[in-house]
Amino acid sequence: MKLTVDHLTHYRYDHEVKFSTQYLRLTPQNTPRQRIIEWSLTLPEQATPATDGFGNILHVLTLDRPHEMIAIRAKGQVEIADDSESILEECGPLSPLVFLRCSPLTLPDEAIRNFAARYYRADAADESLREMMAELRLRMPYTPGVTQVQDTAAKVFSARHGVCQDHSHVFLACCRSLHIPARYVSGYIYSEDTKHVAMHAWVEAWFDDHWQSFDITNNTCNPGQHLKLAVGFDYLDACPVRGSRIGGGYEEMYSEATVEQTEEQQAGGQGGQQQ
Repeated sequence: MKLTVDHLTHYRYDHEVKFSTQYLRLTPQNTPRQRIIEWSLTLPEQATPATDGFGNILHVLTLDRPHEMIAIRAKGQVEIADDSESILEECGPLSPLVFLRCSPLTLPDEAIRNFAARYYRADAADESLREMMAELRLRMPYTPGVTQVQDTAAKVFSARHGVCQDHSHVFLACCRSLHIPARYVSGYIYSEDTKHVAMHAWVEAWFDDHWQSFDITNNTCNPGQHLKLAVGFDYLDACPVRGSRIGGGYEEMYSEATVEQTEEQQAGGQGGQQQ
């Protein structure tokens, strides 16, 4: 599947910002599941490229002149392997054991530990984690606008609602309470439903010597429509844009991402249906 991605993030401030630094994890990497055909960042100033501790591509954007807005655009074309679910994801630059660590956002409480223990069976890890994912999705219906980025797994699990970020944090807390390494994944997802949010988050859990994807929001382990940007312990490690500033007052942030199939692929698919 070939996809085109266009992602705009726009910040506007009430007052002049004297200095700001933005950490951008907006550049995907080639993996056995995804191939980057072209990718570019459009920024107000040249950013410094780097690699963070998780192996993600990082760009550090520093604006040391007064400004009242920042516009950041990521755009590109990628190809996702049709057999993504059968492609095994290797461990990467860090030992999977690192991802046994619980962050403040993914610290399990007694309710989460009991929930995880109820569904997990060590002799059927994959099957039982899929069952746990499905039950978590039922327990926490997708509900936009009711949670904040700083809400913990325990808080959203108790509230019984949330979005993909919240689903992922709770599932991470469940896995780590079971001593299963698990990491947060940020990226994009393609959907034929134009109302579907293109920015997305899911989880990868380590067992049977590979990373297995768990998209709790969509109740699937098939990453065939997913483009991975970054991984980390939680949202704060892998979010596409995160920064700090001096001055500015109230901040208004607007973000919009579109993920579409390439026109030639859509035409080819339509031709196949007509036959």
